[in-house]
Amino acid sequence: MSAAAVPVTPEWLDLREPADAAARSDELAERLGRYLRAAGHLVIHDLGGGSGARGRWLAPRLPGPQHWVVHDRDERLLELAAVSFETRRSDITRLTRDDLAGASLVTAAALLDLLTRDELHRMLGACTGLPMLLTLTVVGRISLTPAEPLDARIGAAFNDHQRRGGLLGPDAVAAVDAMGAEVIVRPSPWRLDAGHADLMVEWLGGWVAAACEQEPALTAQAAAYRDRRLAQAAAGQLAVTVDHADLLVLP
Repeated sequence: MSAAAVPVTPEWLDLREPADAAARSDELAERLGRYLRAAGHLVIHDLGGGSGARGRWLAPRLPGPQHWVVHDRDERLLELAAVSFETRRSDITRLTRDDLAGASLVTAAALLDLLTRDELHRMLGACTGLPMLLTLTVVGRISLTPAEPLDARIGAAFNDHQRRGGLLGPDAVAAVDAMGAEVIVRPSPWRLDAGHADLMVEWLGGWVAAACEQEPALTAQAAAYRDRRLAQAAAGQLAVTVDHADLLVLP
């Protein structure tokens, strides 16, 4: 399953939008804004843009008039984005330079880890010569407080699950470097605590389920582990850091 097929619900995007906004690198956004200061009217193509959360965060941080084009396969999400942005139903794994004609900037978030190496190569090729801000790529590091012995095993199984079908998963940032793109990388971790209880519960359930799908031998221990962790989250006694990286590519 590649980025062309991964289902995302509007509810999940709404739940994660505040955590995403807090995690993104302000430093890279400011650097991009300085780079684009003299560009005039900006045409920004947002790949896998869903309901438009990226534009809501980034647009105030960029200079001048802007026209956003949100690409996604999911018509439900595009209907939400259409309130504020132009939308195009697109398979972002097959974009060409013609699809991005006239663009000043390309953005994406939580996308690179859902691509295969070939899909990443095609995407970077289509974006050659354009600045890119690629945020919230997972890097395979997760920490929970308080820690438990099973954390590391579930984390390793989850990372292997993300690599299924040749997807880059937590290897995506290294793959961008390996393809010769010059990038500036900054951390953009989710820091979840009692103020993010709903998101933490949703994330935790998916994290454990994916790990068990990858390593079925985990299932017996994981059920009690999940219930324990969910009780801690509900009581405000659990903190989770999910590490991501933001990448800025400047021609």
